[in-house]
Amino acid sequence: MASSEGDEVVVTVRFVGPSRPASLSLPPVMKVGDLQKRIASERNLPSDRLKLVLHGKTLHDKKNADSVEDATVKLAHGDCLMVAVMPTRPAKHLRGDDYDDDDEELKFEVPQTAGPWKRKVFTFLRHKLRIPDIMLMVIFSISLKAWVCIVLWFLLAPIAQKLDLGPIYIIGTGFLIILLNLGRRQHGELSAYSIFNEDFRELPGTLNAERFDRDIRAGRL
Repeated sequence: MASSEGDEVVVTVRFVGPSRPASLSLPPVMKVGDLQKRIASERNLPSDRLKLVLHGKTLHDKKNADSVEDATVKLAHGDCLMVAVMPTRPAKHLRGDDYDDDDEELKFEVPQTAGPWKRKVFTFLRHKLRIPDIMLMVIFSISLKAWVCIVLWFLLAPIAQKLDLGPIYIIGTGFLIILLNLGRRQHGELSAYSIFNEDFRELPGTLNAERFDRDIRAGRL
């Protein structure tokens, strides 16, 4: 018998393992995340480790791996929902020597706080252009300001080449990168080079010829 949009449907929930099946009254349309929480609260299970299977298909709480949109599921009277509790991964020091997690460490995922435009770019680069994860790490680790500078550099490079300024352009770029990455010292912080410090003060423990000579004369060596 078909149910209206506001009616609840009775669904049989079967757990993988020795647990007995249960019957739950649920809305006909639910978010997968809410369904996981409802089942977890019924049996005191961890909702983040529940795997739900309906009609032979695994239910995911998001529409796809790179989407922030919640997925929904339609339920009907008599549906049988399979539930499994996924085991937690053992601690790294308890894993066998033959366990290789290099692939997982190199797998790049966009942070949850990333904006929708960045997720769309990530989806296009990974699924359409098939760019490796190591390259995606490099691409998304560079700020938007840095990308603008890189594009501008490549636009100006042909002009410098036409003016026979190619070597000067490249050398100047190198010096500019060095100057921009020198950093800034905090107030009162000493430089490792005494020539840049007030009164040519040296860092404690600095070894130079004068101190070496003084230690020899004082009999400390």
